[in-house]
Amino acid sequence: MHAPPAVPSTSSARMSVRRPGWPELAIGLCVLLVLEIGLARIAFSMHLSDTTLAVFMSALSAVVAGGGFAAAVLLRIRRAQSFGVIRTSRNWIVVGIAGGIAVTVLKIPATMVYTALFGQTTTGQEGWSTASSGGVAAVTVSFLLLGVLTPIGEELFFRGVVTTVLLRYGAIAGVFGSTLVFALMHGKPLLMVSAVLVGLPAAELRRRTGSVWPGIALHITFDSVSSIGLFIIVPALTH
Repeated sequence: MHAPPAVPSTSSARMSVRRPGWPELAIGLCVLLVLEIGLARIAFSMHLSDTTLAVFMSALSAVVAGGGFAAAVLLRIRRAQSFGVIRTSRNWIVVGIAGGIAVTVLKIPATMVYTALFGQTTTGQEGWSTASSGGVAAVTVSFLLLGVLTPIGEELFFRGVVTTVLLRYGAIAGVFGSTLVFALMHGKPLLMVSAVLVGLPAAELRRRTGSVWPGIALHITFDSVSSIGLFIIVPALTH
């Protein structure tokens, strides 16, 4: 006589279908904010050189966003796959890169329109270009931090956590809601313009593919081009 198949316990069944929710979003945001405020205060209290401070600030976004993502994953679920860290097709990666190029092009007229309406011409990131005075090593490190690691960290948190949680309430809440959070977290109005341009397509790619990787490809493309301007073009024009 064959033994009956094992039936998973109720708790095990619940764990297998658990999705990220408000606890993950709350703890992730708390950790992100604590890290951002705490690390920034430590850096400014150390009286670092302008170049060293610029490199440190280049790393800040990647560290705090990555910390928020890690906290959200470790809280209950402990599976990055539940937050969209799953494989996707090469075609979707290409779509993400193409989207990053399109957003980079759109940033120019969008910034011009905003500046014409409100008069603001600075983003607050200009000081980071002082890393160029530290030579090739400082520029290379800052470029990798801002152009590659920051997009990865931000996408893991804002699309992996925020978009994932808000998609429970439909496409509009997931895509537009997470983009709004992403924009507000950038603080300065002119930076919010870029955040909206990046956030909307990245969140939609997350919704359509179930993966954060196309959005990461889009964000890296956009931030890499922006970093070239920040660390190479701006310093060249100001000397």
